[in-house]
Amino acid sequence: MTTETSNQADPAGPVDPAQERLRRWRLVLGGEEADGTGCRLSGQDAAMDGALTALYGKGEGQGRAGRDRSAGLGSSAPSVARWLGDIRTYFPSSVVQVMQRDAIDRLGLSTLLLEPEMLEAVEADVHLVGTLLSLNKAMPETTKETARAVVRKVVEDLEKRLATRTRATLTGALDRSARINRPRHHDIDWNRTIAANLKHYLPEYRTIVPERLVGYGRASRSVKKEVVLCIDQSGSMAASVVYASVFGAVLASMRSITTRLVVFDTAVVDLTDQLDDPVDVLFGTQLGGGTDINRALAYCQSQITRPSETVVVLISDLYEGGIRNEMLKRVAAMKASGVQFVTLLALSDEGAPAYDREHASALAALGAPAFACTPDLFPDVMAAAIEKRPLPTPETA
Repeated sequence: MTTETSNQADPAGPVDPAQERLRRWRLVLGGEEADGTGCRLSGQDAAMDGALTALYGKGEGQGRAGRDRSAGLGSSAPSVARWLGDIRTYFPSSVVQVMQRDAIDRLGLSTLLLEPEMLEAVEADVHLVGTLLSLNKAMPETTKETARAVVRKVVEDLEKRLATRTRATLTGALDRSARINRPRHHDIDWNRTIAANLKHYLPEYRTIVPERLVGYGRASRSVKKEVVLCIDQSGSMAASVVYASVFGAVLASMRSITTRLVVFDTAVVDLTDQLDDPVDVLFGTQLGGGTDINRALAYCQSQITRPSETVVVLISDLYEGGIRNEMLKRVAAMKASGVQFVTLLALSDEGAPAYDREHASALAALGAPAFACTPDLFPDVMAAAIEKRPLPTPETA
């Protein structure tokens, strides 16, 4: 005997906990006779189940073990557009983004993203931007403007989220890094001044008579740091490329920092002149292809004019297709010259991807530990590099 249920609560009374558990299990298991719940869905629950089945449901072509799964979404743009509209109706934005990503991966819907009406229907996020960038070369002219609008929306949202804290954190770090010994009164760093003059403590007066004042100048007037972002644009680094481009634009907007942005696969492209618009930067990348970290670092090294005031950030999974020993020698040479060298396996919310552990260990032995970094942690990592103090590496690095 089956029972009809809906996810809409009955205003006349409370929901039966047992029936609610059955409903949730039915949605999880996906229905059919083998689900074992004996529960039949109706109303919005049935529509939600249909949207999930279209993507994750078992198709007629499954193998004997029942493990091969296919979907009933179809390949036509109208049916996909309807499905995209349905999932946005029934699920929160974070779930919609996961389902879209799965649809692209499982069903090969990338080609449908080349149609303007399809792009207008999707929920834009960092991963969708990565997919669009990978399709950039195949994208028809009729779709490019729509694609740029989608990318720009994501970029602007990221800038709103990240820019203010990044500027505030780095401005403080720049001020603290510009230590001077004859500061004006409002520029005195009292903590460091006291620490430097503890030996001049006078017990009878219970005070310190400082012989040396420690202070910092204002970065906007007296400090110039140079930051080089060196970004691996292989396919697995798509989200990192998006975040790095946004941070590059934020750093470039700070007059006290000179920022250079370099992307690479087997070739090296300097996109510094496009940093005023991260969307231009992103469409200047070419996701996929091989990797030559050594060549990229050779170019970055050639652009460094003030090593002791320079921070180089390599963002890569470290799968080197170039000359490994030369790559490590370049990192060692830059560090010996005074460059602060940071290695990020990823700059995204997903954590560390697959990466070359041998190369990561070799870099750590040179004093450049490799770790994954979330966008929220990145300002603190950069502040530490600017101040030449230990990096706030995650415990899982």
